[in-house]
Amino acid sequence: MYQPLPHRQEQLEAQHALIRSHPLGLLISHGPQGLEANSIPFLIDSNASKLGTLQAHMARANGQWRALSEADEVLVVFQGVDHYITPSWYETKRETGKVVPTWNYVMVQARGRPRVIEDVVWLRTQIEALTRSQEGARPAPWAVGDAPEAFIDAQVKAIVGVEIEIVDIAGKWKASQNRPAADRAGVTAGLEAMGDEASLAMASIVREAAPKG
Repeated sequence: MYQPLPHRQEQLEAQHALIRSHPLGLLISHGPQGLEANSIPFLIDSNASKLGTLQAHMARANGQWRALSEADEVLVVFQGVDHYITPSWYETKRETGKVVPTWNYVMVQARGRPRVIEDVVWLRTQIEALTRSQEGARPAPWAVGDAPEAFIDAQVKAIVGVEIEIVDIAGKWKASQNRPAADRAGVTAGLEAMGDEASLAMASIVREAAPKG
């Protein structure tokens, strides 16, 4: 991933936090059929290995898992908040006119060797943990045990697990850090004026990512 110095996010805690807040990762592998990519939700265990371990499951009917069993490396891409940035927000536009549009975004890419898991106990534990991660904050959270046991058993037989010990992880917070302070102020003001959730989220990231000092 292209990472100019101002946009590098090297704090492992921040990288893992993005994975937790945007768990739908794009799993990319290369096998006999060439490149394959599928979006699946992941959990990350920060304590399982030095850089963390990703855990997920996919449909047994999805042929990608067979390629994973022989793959030396896979790439998982987690896309966070993103937003178009108009040069009209820049003070530099009024000063010199030498500005162009850009796109701000937050992303984490993780690489590792996959392990395919068919153990039913591991699979049941994984789907329960994934469900809790998404249902826990709901007023009346749904649990795997709410469904008939025979139905869940059949569902588990139709999936396979994937575990990826991360060996390399990179974060990119492209959030106007390379712009002068006046331009960054214009970007945050412009985003906040839009008022929608995505705009406000990016405004917060631009403010937090501003160079210190």
